[in-house]
Amino acid sequence: MSKKVTKIGVLTSGGDSPGMNAAIRAVVRTGLYYGLDVFGIVRGYNGMIEDDIFQMNSRSVANIIQRGGTILKTARSKDFFDHEGRKRAFANLEKRGINGLVVIGGNGSFTGALILSNEFGIPCIGIPGTIDKDLYGTDFTIGFDTAVNTAVQAIDKIRDTADAHDRLFIVEVMGRDAGYIALHSGIATGAENILIPEVHTSIEELIGSLSEKEKRKKLVNLVVVAEGHSSGGANEIAKYVKQHLPNLDTRVTILGHIQRGGSPSCLDRLIASRMGYYAVESLIEGRHNVMVGVMNSSMLYTPLEIAIREKQRISEDWMKMVKILAS
Repeated sequence: MSKKVTKIGVLTSGGDSPGMNAAIRAVVRTGLYYGLDVFGIVRGYNGMIEDDIFQMNSRSVANIIQRGGTILKTARSKDFFDHEGRKRAFANLEKRGINGLVVIGGNGSFTGALILSNEFGIPCIGIPGTIDKDLYGTDFTIGFDTAVNTAVQAIDKIRDTADAHDRLFIVEVMGRDAGYIALHSGIATGAENILIPEVHTSIEELIGSLSEKEKRKKLVNLVVVAEGHSSGGANEIAKYVKQHLPNLDTRVTILGHIQRGGSPSCLDRLIASRMGYYAVESLIEGRHNVMVGVMNSSMLYTPLEIAIREKQRISEDWMKMVKILAS
C-alpha cells in the first residue's frame, strides 16, 4: 500500500444523505488540483462490479453542491458479499489504473471497503455519509443536520395542529439502530417523551408519564420515537396508548423518507466539503484505510475497522435533560 496514488475512484454507497454531492465535488476538485485522475463509480459497489465507471473533471461536479441525493447514485450490492464479485470489481479498477478509493457511506459501505482493501491491497478512505450519525470517530456525519432540521420543521407544524385540537401526536422518525435524529429533534421541538433504541423505555413507563400529564390536564403532548425502538414504532405505541388512555385524542405521523431528501444545510455542505478535501489529502499522504471525521472541530482519522466495530454512545446527561425539560 505504499505505492503512490495517481488515480482515484469515488463512490456513494448505502442510504443516500443530503451533502453527499458536496463531498463528491470536494473529492473531485481536490484530486484534480493535485494532478490525480478521478473516476466516478455509479451505483456504489454494484457499479464497480458492472464496470459503470467514468472519468470526471471539474465540470462533472458543477452546480451540485446544493442538491440532495447523489449524482453518482447509490445501491446495495449482494454480489459484493462474494469474493468473485469483489474480484470482478477490482479488475475493473485495475484496468483503469485506479489505485485509491474514497467511499462515502456508512457502516456497511466501510465494511466492504475494508474487505476489498485487505484482499487486493487498494487503499481506501471512508467519508461518513449517513443521516443516522451512528459512526464512531466523528461528531458529525453528512446528512444528519439536514435530516434533523427536516424533522424539526415537520414536528413544529404537527405541534400547531396538536395544540389546536388538544391532541397527542406520536411522531416516528428514522433511526433503525440509532436514536440521534429522535433525540435531537425531540429536544428541539419540546417533545414530552423521546423513545430511542439505545435507552430502554417500556410502554408502561410511557403510559405512566402520559397518564400523569393527563391528570394535570396537559392534553397537548408530543412523543418522538425512533423507528428502531423496541416498542415496534409509532403505530404499535398508538394502539397501546388508545387501549390504556382512551380519553386521549391520539394521532400518528410517520415522517419516513422525507428526512433523506432536500437541499443540504450549510453545516452539511461545510463538513462534506471539508471531509472530501481531507480524504484526498489522506490518500496522497499515505494515510490509508481510515475514516475521516470531525471531533471538537478538528480532523480525526479513525481506522475503518474501529469505525465499523465501535458504537456511538448517548450519554445519560442527554436523557436526564429530556426528562427535566419535558416536565
